[in-house]
Amino acid sequence: MKILMVCLGNICRSPMAEGIMRLKIEQYELAATVDSAGTSNYHEGEHPDKRSILNGKKHNVDISQLVSRPFTTADFDQFDVIYAMDSENMKNIIRLARNETDKAKVKLILNEIYPATNKAVPDPYFGGEGGFENVFNLLDEACEVIAKKIKQ
Repeated sequence: MKILMVCLGNICRSPMAEGIMRLKIEQYELAATVDSAGTSNYHEGEHPDKRSILNGKKHNVDISQLVSRPFTTADFDQFDVIYAMDSENMKNIIRLARNETDKAKVKLILNEIYPATNKAVPDPYFGGEGGFENVFNLLDEACEVIAKKIKQ
């Protein structure tokens, strides 16, 4: 199973989701890989936001070496499932889809814990540290569900 986590800039939510999922893959010994990307290239080549890195470290999730990259059409060929952090990024991903098979790979990550609600992972970029903790907890819960599905 190849998983891609996607947000806007690939410096807050999606690298956090990648780091959490990497830990779950290791803990559950899953036959899976995970990566992350952004629907924009605003932060291409940059490491995650310092607040994301610090929040991850608090939970033993090291994302400090990850590097932002933009989502590309080739990602549809490389990944089995593509998790968007919110509906706007999901629309941006689907705009690049070449066919229904590509579109079927794209899901909202919080639908894993709140089925069919289409809830967004809030963007913590302009908020305080509490926002990063909230995002971490939401993503940890969603990644736990994903890991358990893969393990079955």
